[in-house]
Amino acid sequence: MNTIIKWNGNMSFSGTSPSGHAVKMDGPTEAGGENSAPRPTELLLQAVAGCTGIDIISILQKMRLNPSSFEMDLTGTRAEDHPKRFTAITIHYKLEGDLPEEKVIRAIQLSKDKYCSVSQSLNAEMTAEYSINGVKGSKTI
Repeated sequence: MNTIIKWNGNMSFSGTSPSGHAVKMDGPTEAGGENSAPRPTELLLQAVAGCTGIDIISILQKMRLNPSSFEMDLTGTRAEDHPKRFTAITIHYKLEGDLPEEKVIRAIQLSKDKYCSVSQSLNAEMTAEYSINGVKGSKTI
């Protein structure tokens, strides 16, 4: 995989992903940016969600299960000292539909422990929570 990111002045950068999609990043105004695009760390947190979300939908569909809705609420905790890396990320998976709890848990576990290359590339403790049809799950994943 290869990508090129170009500096646009101030703290703004843009590039094209290997799949051909435009990506833009910028810093906050207090750091010399123009706040015109997401921060790289925000994109990293979203990349974790996108990666695990794709895994979970794919796994559930292979189980012949189709959620009627699915969203994730992520909380990233960062170190106070530089490089201010993510030290912990909690993902709450919110699924709706006719979904057996044990199959949802299995899909989350497979993504968390085996398939999500983005989260596996981080050195942060990952915690997964879930709710199905608004009822919070009781098992730790």
